[in-house]
Amino acid sequence: MIVCPNCNHQNPDGASQCEACYTPLPVTASCSNCGAAVQTDAAFCGQCGFNLSPGSTVPEVEMTLPSASTVEPTVVSPPVPDLAPTAPLIAREPLVTANKEPNTEPLTAKAPLVNPNLGPNLEKTPASIPEIPEPGPSLSVPVTTESVATAVNTSPPIVTPQPAGVAKTQLQQQSARLIHVQTNTPMELPHSLSVVHIGKPNDLVPPDIDVSGFANSEIVSRVHANLRVEGDACYLEDVGSSNGTYVNNTPLPKGNRHRLRPGDRISLGKGDLVTFLFQIS
Repeated sequence: MIVCPNCNHQNPDGASQCEACYTPLPVTASCSNCGAAVQTDAAFCGQCGFNLSPGSTVPEVEMTLPSASTVEPTVVSPPVPDLAPTAPLIAREPLVTANKEPNTEPLTAKAPLVNPNLGPNLEKTPASIPEIPEPGPSLSVPVTTESVATAVNTSPPIVTPQPAGVAKTQLQQQSARLIHVQTNTPMELPHSLSVVHIGKPNDLVPPDIDVSGFANSEIVSRVHANLRVEGDACYLEDVGSSNGTYVNNTPLPKGNRHRLRPGDRISLGKGDLVTFLFQIS
């Protein structure tokens, strides 16, 4: 895409003038150093800074090897002397416990736990743990038919997504048509097509708008022009006609597109003999 320097409109590659404001577009070339797109009159590349003036060459990169003075010397650590063997640790004597008689008390008769005295400077275990109060009775709200109906009515509406293939553009939802100036004949644009072919019957590209029935139709090519619908805009482009396409008495170059506006005058061929007015309602 080529961005217009006047209105920042993105134009297709190869366009010579802006399809929105008709400003001549700059011609671009490739940088001989990095291949980035630059204007033909640029002195330096905006990507790599290469000099684009005639006679300049790509700078060569010299390979330098590290000198002997830059090589860091290897540091050899001194040997560590062996340490004298240490004496083995004294084994810890096992604790001897006296034999006790087996506990014959029943499981239900357990002695109460006594908190040991941890000393005057240490904290003691609390004697009792406060009980957590039980929550109060829950409040019950009676459910009535009116409350259910109010909840249903206030819920957000369910939006069913429409398939992408069925969705229509804003311009197709409107009514766009061409009015033949010489006979005042309206010709509606097909709602189901995003590309409308204008011309005369042929075996290659059958026309969606056939102008063979109008007077002076011999100046119109069989594959003359196309109307492209993109969103809420409609673009006119010449597809290589013999006698050219004119918008408001201005020739439309091949490969360029013109965004049509209500009231634009479209002439197929020279002499303003087969003319249409673009309208939207």
